[in-house]
Amino acid sequence: MTNMDMRNFRFIDLLLWCLITAPFPVFAVNPGEQHSLYEVNNMAQPDSMSVVAIVGVTLIDGLGGDALPDAAVIVQGNRIIAVGPRSSLEIPAGAEKVNGRDLTLLPGLIDAHFHLNGNRELPLLFLRHGITSIRDPGAWIESYDPVRQAGTELPRLFLSGPHLDNPPPAYPKNSMIVRDAHECRDAVNRFIDQGASVIKAYFRLPLGLIQVAAQTAHARGVPVTAHLEIVDAGDGIRAGLDGIEHITSCGTALVPLRQAEQFRQAILADNNARREGRYELWSDVDLTAPRVQALIDLMVGHGIYLVPNLAVFERRSGDKGITDMHLQGFSNMMAFTRMAHRAGVRIVVGSHSSVPHAERGWAYQREMEMLVETGMTPREAITAATIQNARFFRTESRTGSIEVGKLADLVLVEGNPLNDIRSMRRIQRVMLNGIWISTDNTE
Repeated sequence: MTNMDMRNFRFIDLLLWCLITAPFPVFAVNPGEQHSLYEVNNMAQPDSMSVVAIVGVTLIDGLGGDALPDAAVIVQGNRIIAVGPRSSLEIPAGAEKVNGRDLTLLPGLIDAHFHLNGNRELPLLFLRHGITSIRDPGAWIESYDPVRQAGTELPRLFLSGPHLDNPPPAYPKNSMIVRDAHECRDAVNRFIDQGASVIKAYFRLPLGLIQVAAQTAHARGVPVTAHLEIVDAGDGIRAGLDGIEHITSCGTALVPLRQAEQFRQAILADNNARREGRYELWSDVDLTAPRVQALIDLMVGHGIYLVPNLAVFERRSGDKGITDMHLQGFSNMMAFTRMAHRAGVRIVVGSHSSVPHAERGWAYQREMEMLVETGMTPREAITAATIQNARFFRTESRTGSIEVGKLADLVLVEGNPLNDIRSMRRIQRVMLNGIWISTDNTE
């Protein structure tokens, strides 16, 4: 904490900060205030005097502007100290020079929806593929202890604690059952004390407890996101949600109430009914109905972050067991995402770790490709993957763009992803916190 930070803290804020720091602070704040949130893992630190100069590179800074050709970026320690045209920057003597010819430099990618699922090697694989920050929205923080203790390189880990849910939970091992407002507040505070930088409501959690979770988390300066499906997304937004996980969470808000209630009752009777039921529901969505635009307007007005996870729901003609119902349902998911983006909804990128149409470790890049297929430009998809996700994580003061003073989380790719988003698969080098990561391009 800097001297300026200390001067701006009231005594009670400072006391709370001291009580909950472990090992990085998740700040206790007044409602309406917002502070940067932190990863739970300690980053390896480079020599504070080491200098790396990446020169002659095409620069995409993540902020949505034009690419800068023949650029240079200079890193000292773990911070970016200079950015600009190569001709305008003086390279410090003794700097490690990296030739960026025919390469594009981007901010480290940020994954809003990653699942470990017991796969201890997956975070390192994602890191090698350019994802320098990951958020797991629904796992006990302790489940990451073996990964953190293994001593391998890891992305920045932003965790939520388990899903807040009601019985019978869809994933008992990753859920915390909360039965009333007291239990809900207690769970939210426990997870934030433990280092959670987001709280996740799962689809059986009643609307009233979503509101309690949001009020409790917001008092601590922490956002709340949700996998809804059987809770109307509009109601969830009005209850205080900051984010929505999965495009399917919007489904019941987009169909007539009678149809939504039939879907809801089927899932209340059997969690697995949603797997086929969501496609049936979405195949009947009338995207011209006023309720569709009303939900989009509500999302825009409340500044909601939407994590579509389109790649996990991707269904294509020729896939095993796929019918016209599946194809129409997925087509409507894509079209609704397109409408939401064009209206100004804050779309961000989440991989879900494993998806049907991507090889192991490439789910994130597939999601970026899906967003471009919906009508996003490659530049917009990159912005969704970087600075927009940093805003969702509340880390935009430190990550998400290539700017002087920010942390040196960087990705070098072959080619120019503004011309072809598939270039995001051609990872050449990855820097995390000012240190080059060992990459294995054969994965």
